Amino acid sequence: MQVQIQALLAGGAVARETGGGGATEMAKPQIFDGTSPKVARFILACKLYIKMKLREELVEEQIQWTLSYVQRGAADVWKENILEDLEAGEVKYESAGEFLTEIKKEFGRGDEESVKVAELKRMEQGGWNMEEFVQDFKRVARGSRYER
Repeated sequence: MQVQIQALLAGGAVARETGGGGATEMAKPQIFDGTSPKVARFILACKLYIKMKLREELVEEQIQWTLSYVQRGAADVWKENILEDLEAGEVKYESAGEFLTEIKKEFGRGDEESVKVAELKRMEQGGWNMEEFVQDFKRVARGSRYER
């Protein structure tokens, strides 16, 4: 019996290493609490796992699996609302990707804001960067304009 167990274990190890069957091991996403710095990483992990492990499942099951990793903080209230809407048939997603896009819209606002701030800082007006331009504007408003 020991020999049979070892043979089974050895066979399983080979399947995992070569990617045979459904034995490919995958990291699951970390719990998502709704904080915007974590949203992109969470969505990427979910997309990869769904593609590799859950592609044959129904969209509803893929969404429920994703929601099982949405916990704590602001995400809990949002999750409850989504579950109620899903159960009532008020929301229908055509794909898990569409649902993940909804998560990004809901929780990814901080990322958009930081991108916009970075873009503003790189903008130039008349050879001046944004901060220099704003400082000059303030000086003009106070009546003490000087040339650069």
